[in-house]
Amino acid sequence: MIIDTPEVQDIDSFSRLEFLKEFYGIIWVLIPILTLVLGITIGVLVIVWLEREISAGIQQRIGPEYAGPLGILQALADGAKLVFKENLLPSRGDTRLFSIGPSIAVISILVSYSVAPFGYHLVLADLNIGVFLWIAISSIAPIGLLMSGYGSNNKYSFLGGLRAAAQSISYEIPLTLCVLSISLRVIR
Repeated sequence: MIIDTPEVQDIDSFSRLEFLKEFYGIIWVLIPILTLVLGITIGVLVIVWLEREISAGIQQRIGPEYAGPLGILQALADGAKLVFKENLLPSRGDTRLFSIGPSIAVISILVSYSVAPFGYHLVLADLNIGVFLWIAISSIAPIGLLMSGYGSNNKYSFLGGLRAAAQSISYEIPLTLCVLSISLRVIR
């Protein structure tokens, strides 16, 4: 027996609305994250393009002009080239260290975004020590850089890994001191 009364139709439409509320809730969670990622990506593309144009002007040469109008797609072309490059492993080096090093560097940076707020009530991991955890996790990246340089079994690659790690650490130390001074002032 099928009951087709207005009350049953109202209940059915209400259950459909509950599903849509859940769906819209998920969409509203993703919108701030995607907006932030899109804004940062476009900002980086513009900064790379400006850097190339200004460098070309200083060096009195033609800058990027073939990839898109005025060369604005040059960074995307460089990214596509990087994705499709052949993966070469050193023959005499430690292939495990050489392969795991970049993964550790990238994963530590991506995990550090777990404590970054993307909205008013939208934080992936709401911790009281969020800033300190962010500094601690992002401090693992130089280890991956060192592993890659050492795993190649080449002194120049190892020096490059040391230089990259030193540069990363030199940015982290002042940042950590600033964050500690601000948080110690807030604690008092």
